[in-house]
Amino acid sequence: MDMQAEDQPSLIVEMIADPACPWCYLGMVRLNKARAMRPSLRVELRWWPYLLNPQLPREGMDRRTYLRAKFGGDGNAEEIYARIKAAGREEGLPLAFDKIQRTPNTVLAQRLVLLAQEDAKGEAMVTALFKAMFEEGLDIGDTDTLFGLAEGAGLKRDDVAALHESDRFAADVVRGHQRAQMMGVQGVPVYVVDREHVITGAQAPEVLAGLFDVASAGVST
Repeated sequence: MDMQAEDQPSLIVEMIADPACPWCYLGMVRLNKARAMRPSLRVELRWWPYLLNPQLPREGMDRRTYLRAKFGGDGNAEEIYARIKAAGREEGLPLAFDKIQRTPNTVLAQRLVLLAQEDAKGEAMVTALFKAMFEEGLDIGDTDTLFGLAEGAGLKRDDVAALHESDRFAADVVRGHQRAQMMGVQGVPVYVVDREHVITGAQAPEVLAGLFDVASAGVST
């Protein structure tokens, strides 16, 4: 980090997102590019849970069945995901939607993000989830898969096991989703910068960097 950033107050960027959302993966990559464009700013990312599919069963759903129900047919789904894949290529992301076999229930995954965030490992956990689903086709609703990803992100096995055996952070995930709905959020990602400036969609890095400038001017005054 730029040494000048150490003397600056943190600029908090809350990202309303779901790890099963490919646009959110793109949004995080673009957010990181925007942060790199402003090395003098201390931009702290915080995860704000959102559930794209709050009615999914705990075990998730067969991917093809899900896509047909959501988009009304294979052709519509293929057209939509082709656009996302093209956007991913522009960001250097090897999105592999064809590998995905199940659409996951992400409540446990998001609880793990909140756990990781307590130990400054939230971004590592989120990145691991995105890569696992959209590049490797893994089921991020599967407990064993999640435990492996959590350990890879630096979480302690005992902490992860304790989380799974309790309901810790479960209410936080639900509250986060409800708060977003009360704000009128219907799609993600959404960025809330400094609790005041809100912008929707996987915006270009230049747009996000400009929003950082506006927000940081208020922080520094």
